[in-house]
Amino acid sequence: MPRSNEMKKLVVLTGAGVSAESGIRTFRDSNGLWGNHDIMEVASAEGWRKNRDLVQNFYNQRRKHARDCQPNDAHLTLARLESHFDVQIITQNIDDLHERAGSSRVLHLHGELTKAQSSIDPRLIYPLDHWEIKTGDKCEKGSQLRPHIVWFGEDVPMMLPAMDLAQRAEIFLVLGTSMQVYPAASLIDYVPQTAKKFLIDPQVPDFRLGNDVIVIQESATVGMKILEKILLES
Repeated sequence: MPRSNEMKKLVVLTGAGVSAESGIRTFRDSNGLWGNHDIMEVASAEGWRKNRDLVQNFYNQRRKHARDCQPNDAHLTLARLESHFDVQIITQNIDDLHERAGSSRVLHLHGELTKAQSSIDPRLIYPLDHWEIKTGDKCEKGSQLRPHIVWFGEDVPMMLPAMDLAQRAEIFLVLGTSMQVYPAASLIDYVPQTAKKFLIDPQVPDFRLGNDVIVIQESATVGMKILEKILLES
């Protein structure tokens, strides 16, 4: 591969389709997690106020399950591309499969299962070395710890850094996401016109893509093998 490609900035927006191939159920599929839960019961501040035990158990089980899942070939390919590109991942996923695959620069838009935060001060964030947050687990200010997850109706504090990354992309990849969740879906609008743009997903989003977006209509694992070859041979 030409040396000029080694430091090109490759920014990747990933979604649930990447983790699904590792066995992590998605929320929006017909058999997804939302099918068994009302969204507002487990993913809102109101739900937390009404039934903390339900919310804690929901994320405890997600955390326990994610620990047993392994990165797939899509995760591993992205990590491998760091040898050739300046790769920055922006993920909507709350698992740590990108990190476990070896990716060193991962920005989590919607929070992280592997962390807890204070229920009164969102700036107080704590890494977890176990899968369960229990009633009585408190932050240094004395409040109950909650999942470090951005719930519906809450601000997305990492959106501004994500927009900055998108604006500096030389190659932008959308991988395994329906592009239905905002504000994350708007990131493609911040990508420079001069950047190469790719989308990998079995189902092409139903909104009109720009003519400059190269679509690879495959699963994340298959599509990443195709894209890796394209990038390394260009």
